[in-house]
Amino acid sequence: MDTVPALARPLVTIRYCPKCRWLTRAAWIAQELLTTFPEEIDVLLSPGVSGVFDVALDGAPLFSRAAAERFPEPKELKQAIRDHISPDRSLGHSDR
Repeated sequence: MDTVPALARPLVTIRYCPKCRWLTRAAWIAQELLTTFPEEIDVLLSPGVSGVFDVALDGAPLFSRAAAERFPEPKELKQAIRDHISPDRSLGHSDR
């Protein structure tokens, strides 16, 4: 597997509402992404405004809780990130 130098890694930002106590959910999503892409991405957890739970890749929105009216599933985030950074890569059971 090719590794991406740390300075060139895509950045996944998870912006969450601390007042809603969504840090644990954000950390779980981060763990899922880093388990799947341990050397390909960096993840930033960022406290946001009330009610926010958004995920972006290099600043481009991947998921918005407000727009979707639900939280993201790890599988859909993994697929979206894979499609951007390594489209030919298999995600195993997450591709089903």
